[in-house]
Amino acid sequence: MDDDQCQGPSSRSRKRELNTKLVSSIEAATRSRLLTVTVDTLLREVARLLSSTQISLVVVCDQAGLMVGVVTKTNIIRQIGHCEGAACTSTAAEIMTREVTFCRTTDCLPDVLSMMQARGFVHVPVIDAAGRPSGVVNARDALRELMAEGQYEEALLRDYVMGVGYR
Repeated sequence: MDDDQCQGPSSRSRKRELNTKLVSSIEAATRSRLLTVTVDTLLREVARLLSSTQISLVVVCDQAGLMVGVVTKTNIIRQIGHCEGAACTSTAAEIMTREVTFCRTTDCLPDVLSMMQARGFVHVPVIDAAGRPSGVVNARDALRELMAEGQYEEALLRDYVMGVGYR
């Protein structure tokens, strides 16, 4: 599948849309947002990582580097109520969300963004075919990419209609 065409079950049934970018089109941004920890990382360390970034989730990996869950700021807030101050010894494995919604680099960006909106997500992990995390899609990055593509296509259409470059 090339970058210009998304072909998924939902895309085939509707007319070709202007925005047909893949998740791979924002790969640099998704890689820059990826934070990973191991299952035995302490809650305090995960909280420290999340507090120093604009990212609201950390991907939890097993020893082989495969994604086994995510820890969000919400997971941490829920757990803090059960901790005794600095004596909290919970690990990422104990508080992580195990049923993770994810995407792949070959997924259509508009479809991923629609899913994120429907489920109320701001961030979604990107995994490869083996289950290793390769990035984190941020809704703002996805929207920015889709808007840029739409503006480019609008300018091409306007130039065509006005005869710019066709004389």
